[in-house]
Amino acid sequence: MLLSALLLALREIRRNLMRSFLTVLGIVIGVAAVITMVTLGNGATRMVSDQISSLGSNLLMLRPGQRLGPGRDSAGSPNFRKADVEAIRTQVGSLQVVAPTVSRSVTLVAGNNNWSSSINGTTNDYLIAGNWKLAAGREFLDDEERAGKAVCIIGETVRKELFDNRNPLGDEIRVKTFSCQVVGLLASKGQGAMGMDQDDLVLMPLNTVQRRLAGNQDISGMMIALQNGADTPTVMAQIRALLRERRKLAENEADNFNVMDTRQIAETLSGTIRTMTGLLGAVAAVSLLVGGIGIMNIMLVSVTERTREIGIRLAIGALESEVLLQFLIEAVVLSAFGGLVGIVLAFFTCVGLAALMHMPFLFSPSINLLSFFFSAAIGVVFGYMPARRAAQLDPIDALRHE
Repeated sequence: MLLSALLLALREIRRNLMRSFLTVLGIVIGVAAVITMVTLGNGATRMVSDQISSLGSNLLMLRPGQRLGPGRDSAGSPNFRKADVEAIRTQVGSLQVVAPTVSRSVTLVAGNNNWSSSINGTTNDYLIAGNWKLAAGREFLDDEERAGKAVCIIGETVRKELFDNRNPLGDEIRVKTFSCQVVGLLASKGQGAMGMDQDDLVLMPLNTVQRRLAGNQDISGMMIALQNGADTPTVMAQIRALLRERRKLAENEADNFNVMDTRQIAETLSGTIRTMTGLLGAVAAVSLLVGGIGIMNIMLVSVTERTREIGIRLAIGALESEVLLQFLIEAVVLSAFGGLVGIVLAFFTCVGLAALMHMPFLFSPSINLLSFFFSAAIGVVFGYMPARRAAQLDPIDALRHE
C-alpha cells in the first residue's frame, strides 16, 4: 500500500516537473539558508576561539584605565613602572612570566621600501606569554636587553613589506633617527580575533624603546602568563590588590587599571556570535514556513484538478485513508526532496564561503539531519489539509466534476 502510494506520488510529481520544482524551491532555500547560517556561525566561533588561543594560554592582559580595547579610558590613568612589574613577578604566585610592553607606531624603512607598523618594547618573556615561535634567528641576548641595544625581531608581514622574499637576518631597519639590526623572525600567526594582523609587529628590547622612542620609563601594559593549573580568579584578585596598594587607591576609589583574562574575551565573543547565529538561523527558518505554505497551496490546486480521478477511486472501492495517504505522501516527497537538495546546496555554499572568508568549515550532522526531518515535517503539516480534503470528497459530486 505504501509502495503503490509512493509510486503514484512520484508519477504525479514527474507529470508536472516545473510546477513541482517551483513548489519545493521555498523548502530548498529555507533548508540551505538555515544550514549555511548555523555552519558559518560555528566556523566563526571556532575561528575566534583559535585566534584568542593564539595569544597564549592562561594569559592575563594588564592595562591602565578601566576598559581594554578600542576606546579604553586610559586618559588620566598613570602608566606602570618597572617596579610594578618586579613586584608582580615576585609577590604574586602561580605566574610563569611577566612581560612588560611599551608600544609605538612608527614608519620603518629598509632599502627602498617603507612600512608603517607597531614597535613593541618588551623582553624575551613576551615570546612565552604571547605563544610566539621563532621561524629563524634568535631571541634578545641578556646584554642587549640591559644595554638597550638597537636590535629587533620582526613579524612575517613586516618581512614581506620591507624585504620581499629575502632573508632579513643581519639586515638593518631604519626607525626614525636610528637603525636596528634584525636578529630574529617570528613564525606567522595570521589574523587576530579583532581583525588585526598579528604578524605586523616589531619587537625591540624594552630599554631601547623607552630611551630612543618613548623618552620615558613608563610601561603601557603587561602580558602575564600563568602556570598550568593556576586559579585564575585568585591570581587576578592578588594582582588587583597589589596594584591598588602600590597606586595608593582608597577603598572608595575605582581601579585605574584593568586585568583581563583572554578566556573571558573568547567566551564573550563566542557567546555573541552564537546569539547572532541563532537569530539569523531563526530568520532563515521562516522561509521554511513559506515553503510549506507553497506546498499546501499547490496540493490544494492538485486536489481540484484531480477531483474526477479521486471520485473514480472512491467509487471503485478505495478507502478514504488510502486517498489521504496518497496525497500526504506526495506532499512529504516534495518537501523531503526539497530538504535533500537544500542540504547539498548548503554544503557547497558553506565550503565556498568558508574558503572565501578564511574560516574553518565545520560539518554538523545534527543540523543537517534536523533540517531534513523538519522539511519532511513541513510536508506532513501543510499537506494534511489538502489530503484530508481529497479524502472527504463525495464520490458522486466528484464524478460530476468537469
